[in-house]
Amino acid sequence: MSGGLYSTEVRDFDTNLDLTKLKPYGDTMNDGKVQVSFTLPVKDDERGIEAAAQLAKAMGLKDPNVAHHQALDVDFTFYVVFGSLQHTVNYEEIHVQTVEVDTMDMAQVSEYIKEHIGRKVTIIGASTGTDAHTVGIDAIMNMKGFAGHYGLERYEMIEAYNLGSQVENEEFIKKAIELNADVLLVSQTVTQKDVHIQNLTNLVELLEAEGIRDKVILICGGPRITHELAKELGYDAGFGPGKYADDVATFAATEMVARGLNK
Repeated sequence: MSGGLYSTEVRDFDTNLDLTKLKPYGDTMNDGKVQVSFTLPVKDDERGIEAAAQLAKAMGLKDPNVAHHQALDVDFTFYVVFGSLQHTVNYEEIHVQTVEVDTMDMAQVSEYIKEHIGRKVTIIGASTGTDAHTVGIDAIMNMKGFAGHYGLERYEMIEAYNLGSQVENEEFIKKAIELNADVLLVSQTVTQKDVHIQNLTNLVELLEAEGIRDKVILICGGPRITHELAKELGYDAGFGPGKYADDVATFAATEMVARGLNK
């Protein structure tokens, strides 16, 4: 690419980009190009294709194109639709609650715990309620970890107990008391009908009833979990996709010190 062409593209980019009216970027700035996919409980025929196109228009897509349709069963069809989104958002006014801590690696966390806590930190984790998914909690807890990030079981100054899946909240709390746990990790993957919110709220209520909520660091995580949601439900932090054991360990250790739970 020549320097002149590159410079022209940069100038066009700077001129056309308006973060107060942010739209998706496809081929050119502000074209709003998006792809959506969904399933309809109808046959794979012309009427179904038109229904998918009309739904895309109702979503705010201009000139929708049903690029792909495939029967999943006799009366269920999967659609992929392309179009141009007409809506915009003001990016400048968006504010998101996040866990504001500089993540330390495994060795740094261990040194921090030695210096500021002076003993091993006990952490228990589980997929609670009816949730049978263990991928998330295993990625954080198990020694091998995930994506090059070792799990909490490998940390020198952490005693990690992975209780697995479908652990009832009452059983989870009983184990926390038995082990004198400093940190409680709850993984929630199933979210249909907001069952994760109900289960997470129930756990907080039970901890408060036992009189130990303020004596532990309470963390939840999962694909639909945000830090903002976690705080609203009474948790100290929430970690969604893209977070690892070092993120959790860093927050847990520093929050223990900040709240005076390092005694």
